[in-house]
Amino acid sequence: MARVIFWDVDTQYDFMKPDGKLYVPDAAPIIPNLERLSDYAHGHGIRVIASADDHVMEHAEISEHPDWQSTFPPHCLRGTPGQRKIPETALRDPLVIEPASCDPEALGERVRAHRGDILFHKHRFDVFTNENVMTVLEVIDPDDIVLYGVATDVCDKAAVEGLLEHRPHTRLFVVTDAVKGIDKDISEQLLKEWGEEGVRLVKTKEVVEEGLVEELARATA
Repeated sequence: MARVIFWDVDTQYDFMKPDGKLYVPDAAPIIPNLERLSDYAHGHGIRVIASADDHVMEHAEISEHPDWQSTFPPHCLRGTPGQRKIPETALRDPLVIEPASCDPEALGERVRAHRGDILFHKHRFDVFTNENVMTVLEVIDPDDIVLYGVATDVCDKAAVEGLLEHRPHTRLFVVTDAVKGIDKDISEQLLKEWGEEGVRLVKTKEVVEEGLVEELARATA
């Protein structure tokens, strides 16, 4: 069982950089905090679980006339610079897990044998559309998940709500100064609602400077 994992949502060039194909407004200023969280995880032996869009034009989510709810303009297209994670959140020896269904026992063995980070590719904004997420979570079985990335009101929302549904006994933390949404008002309301549902809202400083992970270890012991 992993005591704590960090969950990095879609910190890819197209979302994080102002010249990206689908830049999340004001996402670039949170990059220093994303880097601090990534460095902290790797410096303290904490596994990072990350998600990343991996699109081709034929995917149902991609549209030249998007509704901005279930369809979006072309972004994070496979093989393009925009699909890559930004250097500040680079993963360490990632095990890449594609959305296609895998044999759970075989995948479980791969995860148990792997010592690096894990990267879920996805073809829709919801990471749980990757059919292998639950298998990996069952193997890793974390007590605590510290989540950050973009966008609060799309991919973060799907990840948070999926984790609340599928891992009700896992404590979930959202790093509020390391997330950013497309719609500011909706994003702020979501954070409020998550807090009311038991998600602990924290700042980067609490994680990397003020001993949050050590606090979790004492609570678990």
